[in-house]
Amino acid sequence: MIDRMLEDQIRKRLFTGKAIIVTGPRQVGKTTLIRKILKDMNGVLFLDGDDPTVMKLLDRPNTEQIRQIIGTNKTVFIDESQRINEIGLTAKIIVDQIQDIQLILSGSSSFDLLNHTNEPLTGRKWTFSLWPVSWMEWEKYIGFVKSAQDIGNRLVYGFYPDVLVNQSDQELVLKELAESYLYRDILIFANIKKPDSIQKLVQALAWQVGNEVAYSEVAEISGLDPKTVASYVEILERAGVLFRLPSFSRNLRNEIKTGRKIYFNDNGIRNAVIGQFQPIQIRKDIGVLWENFLISERRKFLNYSKSSVNQYFWRTKQQQEVDYVEADNFNIYGFEFKWNPKQAKRLPTTFSKSYNSIDRCITSENFREFVQPADGAKFPNPS
Repeated sequence: MIDRMLEDQIRKRLFTGKAIIVTGPRQVGKTTLIRKILKDMNGVLFLDGDDPTVMKLLDRPNTEQIRQIIGTNKTVFIDESQRINEIGLTAKIIVDQIQDIQLILSGSSSFDLLNHTNEPLTGRKWTFSLWPVSWMEWEKYIGFVKSAQDIGNRLVYGFYPDVLVNQSDQELVLKELAESYLYRDILIFANIKKPDSIQKLVQALAWQVGNEVAYSEVAEISGLDPKTVASYVEILERAGVLFRLPSFSRNLRNEIKTGRKIYFNDNGIRNAVIGQFQPIQIRKDIGVLWENFLISERRKFLNYSKSSVNQYFWRTKQQQEVDYVEADNFNIYGFEFKWNPKQAKRLPTTFSKSYNSIDRCITSENFREFVQPADGAKFPNPS
């Protein structure tokens, strides 16, 4: 079993008087992680939110009914808890009225679960987001040498747990994930009548990874209007399929101020939606795969370390560009991404001088210090 970075964080929050909520995309290992944490505990009640009987029992029960359901158990784990009607109010009763009970909620549909629990559980919850396995977790599991040998496969097939443990069937697993799980919560949440339109949208976005995305152009490709594209992109982001990177701008007139790039949370999903599983040696989009991998891995690290660093890209109207920018309260960091170390280059001097930035080029030789830095979210000064 692959050790997950969130495990220790969740263990430290057990029995501290608050509910624990674990969200994340489908099939990233939420249930497996929580079951591992609870494996050696006594008095654990597991409730499956997909079970019709559980849904009925937990449909707005009163305090005494909840006591009867819990019985003598000290830990209650409700999986797929977004399925439960008024789960936030039920959770509030458990936390407030039933002493010494540890409540754990998990849900694939993070927008549903968080919407239902935010207000009732204000000040009463610890919230964690789980993503596909990170490079740090994978390297620790299989070792430095094997992970180095495997980097090409991960750029193509990504890090979903089911992919990692079924490497002889990686393509089939990814196709199943993309076709059966990727859109399920999105279609339900948005009440989308024509799933073909959102599939075309995701495919269009997959081809534009690394480029600045104009919703009007994507709308033409997908047969949607720009407002619908913007709405669907937001839903896809909340569902953990992709994420947006805004443009960085503070003081230069010729900077792009309102642009956006869109990346996928997992390379394998990106490649699955466009049906591209060729090895990296013959791919023309190795730069795209490398950029998506690095930024998504960096986001996992920043998320798990609870960092407040802001993430951007930078571009001017004259096409000067910085692939990735981080800004904290003290420094601005600029990064260029190149798979081939021989192609490493300096960032534009316009950016470096204007922002007194700390700059690095990240290649296949030094990427570990970017995706798993030893000193936390701070990136070391260049030598």
